[in-house]
Amino acid sequence: MISDILKETRERMNHSVQSLREDLAVIRTGRASPALVEKLSVEYYGQPTPLIQLASISVPEPRQLLIKPFDPGSLKNIERAILTSDLGLTPNNDGKLIRLILPQLTEERRKNLVKVVHARVEEAHVAVRNIRRDAMKDIREFKEEKLIGEDDEKRGEEEMQKLTDEIIRQLDTIGAAKEKDVMEV
Repeated sequence: MISDILKETRERMNHSVQSLREDLAVIRTGRASPALVEKLSVEYYGQPTPLIQLASISVPEPRQLLIKPFDPGSLKNIERAILTSDLGLTPNNDGKLIRLILPQLTEERRKNLVKVVHARVEEAHVAVRNIRRDAMKDIREFKEEKLIGEDDEKRGEEEMQKLTDEIIRQLDTIGAAKEKDVMEV
């Protein structure tokens, strides 16, 4: 029973880790990354569609993204989506593809992005702690229902804390790596 709870909790916590990775992927660093625009919502035939489904995105140079739509008719919609997004980038449209030039980040902008990274990491910490709290509650309920003994309860709580500490370390490592990327000139 405890092993089932631990297994389920590990899966949920790993989802939090993956979610943090995806959240941090869209935060701008000094170099271009397709993840910056992949999930950008583009109006396509009346439906909001992720950009990754409408175009191929490549990085021809370290500070440039090249977006080549599968359907040339969607070029204007993609350009509009980039302009209205909070990326702060101006697309260069040559009629067949869009080039996005990423300007150098200012020191102030880097510091603001680091604050955003810290906030996202803290949100992930809270999510993991909430998952731990739910799992601990389940363990205590099993004990109250006499499905497990006190020794199993203590062992389960210790294992849960070890798992939580391990996941928190992973989150901190991911956050530190992203912070280093953002601050890199």
